[in-house]
Amino acid sequence: MEKIQKILSETPLFGGLKDPELDQIARISVHRRYEKGEIIFSEGDPADGFFVVVDGRVKIYKVSSEGKEQILHIFGKSHPFGEVPVFAGQRFPAIAQAIAPSRVLFLPRQAFVELISENPSLSLNMLAVLSLRLREFTVHIENLSLKEVPGRLASYLIYLSREQRNAQSVQLKISKGQLASLLGTIPETLSRIFGRMSDRGFIRVKGRAIYLLDSEGLLQIAEQGRVDI
Repeated sequence: MEKIQKILSETPLFGGLKDPELDQIARISVHRRYEKGEIIFSEGDPADGFFVVVDGRVKIYKVSSEGKEQILHIFGKSHPFGEVPVFAGQRFPAIAQAIAPSRVLFLPRQAFVELISENPSLSLNMLAVLSLRLREFTVHIENLSLKEVPGRLASYLIYLSREQRNAQSVQLKISKGQLASLLGTIPETLSRIFGRMSDRGFIRVKGRAIYLLDSEGLLQIAEQGRVDI
C-alpha cells in the first residue's frame, strides 16, 4: 500500500493530497501488467476507468481508414491516461498500447467518482490536469496543422529540454519511428530533417542523445513553423 501511495503522490492528478486521501485512492487501485505491444484499451471500448503508469511507456494513437498510425501522446512513469473520456461518460476515442513492458494502476470510474464527491481538493486537481491536457493537445494539433516538419521537430526538442530540465541535450525515450508518427511524418523524412539540422549546426545526434548546439536557432524554427533549413 505504501508503494502505491508513493506512485500516486508523484502523479500530477493527485499532487498535494494528504496521506489519508492517497490511501483511499490506493485502496480502489488495481495493479495491471502489460507486455510490449499489448493493447490496454481499443477505440470504442467503454471508458469504465482510467490509468496511471507505474513504469514503462504507453502510447495513445489512432489509425486512419488507410491504416496510417498517428500517435497522439506517449506517457511514462506517474502520468495518468484515459481520464478524459471517463469523466465525460464516453467511450475511449483512441487506442492505448504498451510500447515497453509496463505496469499501470487501474482506477475504476464508479469508485473514483464517489471519492471525488467526498474530496473537493481532488476535484480541483482533476480540473487543473484536464485543462493542461487540453492545452497540450491544442498545441499538438496546431503544430501538425500549421508547421512543417522542421518546426514540429524543433518544438518537440524544446519541449523535451524543458521536461528533462537540460538545456544542452535531451534523451529520446521512444524510437525514431514512433517520434515520426508523433510528429505526423514518416521515418525517412524525419531522418533527412535530423541530418539537415545537424549539418546546419543546430543539433548533434548520437544514438538517442540529441545535443542542442543552437537553442536560439531551434526556438526560431519552432516559432516560425515554416522554415526552410
